[in-house]
Amino acid sequence: MKPESTKSPRLLVVDDDRDHLALVERWLTLAGFDVTGAESGETALAVLEAQRPDLVITDLVMTGIDGIRLLREIHRHDPVMPVIIMSGQAGIPDAVKATHLGASAFLTKPIQREALIAEVGQALSAHSSAQGGGVDGFAPKLVHRSQLMAELLGRARLVAAVDTTVLITGETGTGKEVLAEAIHAGSPRAEAPFVAINCSALPEELLESELFGHEKGAFTGAVNRHEGLFQAADGGTLFLDEIGDMPLALQAKLLRVLQDFKVRPVGSTRAIPVDVRIISATHHNLEQLVEQGDFREDLFYRLSVVPLHMPSLRERREDIPLLVDHFLRKVAGRTGRRAKRFAPDALRHLIGADLPGNVRQLQNLVEQCSVLSPSDIIPVALTAQALREKPAQIPSLDEAKQAFERRYLIGVLRAAEGNITIAARLAGRNRTEFYKLLGRHNLDPTRFRLRGANKDRRDDDEPAPDVRQESA
Repeated sequence: MKPESTKSPRLLVVDDDRDHLALVERWLTLAGFDVTGAESGETALAVLEAQRPDLVITDLVMTGIDGIRLLREIHRHDPVMPVIIMSGQAGIPDAVKATHLGASAFLTKPIQREALIAEVGQALSAHSSAQGGGVDGFAPKLVHRSQLMAELLGRARLVAAVDTTVLITGETGTGKEVLAEAIHAGSPRAEAPFVAINCSALPEELLESELFGHEKGAFTGAVNRHEGLFQAADGGTLFLDEIGDMPLALQAKLLRVLQDFKVRPVGSTRAIPVDVRIISATHHNLEQLVEQGDFREDLFYRLSVVPLHMPSLRERREDIPLLVDHFLRKVAGRTGRRAKRFAPDALRHLIGADLPGNVRQLQNLVEQCSVLSPSDIIPVALTAQALREKPAQIPSLDEAKQAFERRYLIGVLRAAEGNITIAARLAGRNRTEFYKLLGRHNLDPTRFRLRGANKDRRDDDEPAPDVRQESA
């Protein structure tokens, strides 16, 4: 059964048996899918260059590019695209091989219509779930496929159900606040407010007022009574981002609140009870700050009852293709245009790039490239430019040939230690032809001779041909 969607999933079916291809296309079209057919692996790769289907169904045994090779090529460019293999000739070893290479399912011909549609629906649902983040709907905004993230979300899901204090560590831009929101959404407090504040964004006086509130006239400018964020989050979750930047004096006041869960607004003499779960986050090493005397040790232990670490993109590079696709679809959804995609070399460039801003930087980069790319395929040069790298200059064919020829001649001269007779023999040319090549590239063979040799001596006492006209 086709998964519910506002847009029909696009399927690519590949089979060199025209009759069987037409039958499968008809079944899937009647089931509500948007189907494209290809009669060979070569045609399928051409289709994949022009459009990105949501799923590929391919025959295993085909002339030219067979199903296994097609599967390899698809996953070389898009490691997470679901591929279903079908075959009338394959045995158990072929099925095992296809599974190990990442096939979503293996169907034996003659294909049963109900089984085919069921496998397609299951593969699409599994892929959609992977793109959406955690299992069972937990953390849908945290797109991933890496085992590292899966393990983290498994722990976070358990923590969410228990009303305890959580400390999330990780580099800037890794998604610490998104994880905090997921924990709140998966907790019994989900219907109550989730309130977030960046502790490094405000000076100490304003931060105290924002957290605990203040009475009218408590300080200059306090013209009205103000309810603090602890009260605003009552019954829910308060997220304290960049807790490591909180001033020491305010750390002491926060510790008192965490001890008895009562807040005293600035300028007030009464304490107000609050029922708040605290989740804090930092990119600092709090243990090191404690050793330096910049963070209270007792507060550190209060906050880090359950520590969770958000990995950087360097630690989860296998998630980058999924994240890129997710962000491209978001841009397309906002603009109402068809989703663009990165060229294979551009995607490989992103996977290997240094992204100190992590997921936040990647999201901004994908949006920038999507907006600036004049075509549906985002090139590697634009990707490098967005990364603020100097784009590689692609030489012309003649320039590339000249550069290769010069490097080759230098290598031959080094191997022959500047001896023209030996160098010409290694290059498969006579002396006259070889001298012409050297003149064309302005190479002096005497510079490659061993130090101490007679630099004025010609090989075999023969004069060098006059190649001035040739090299001019």
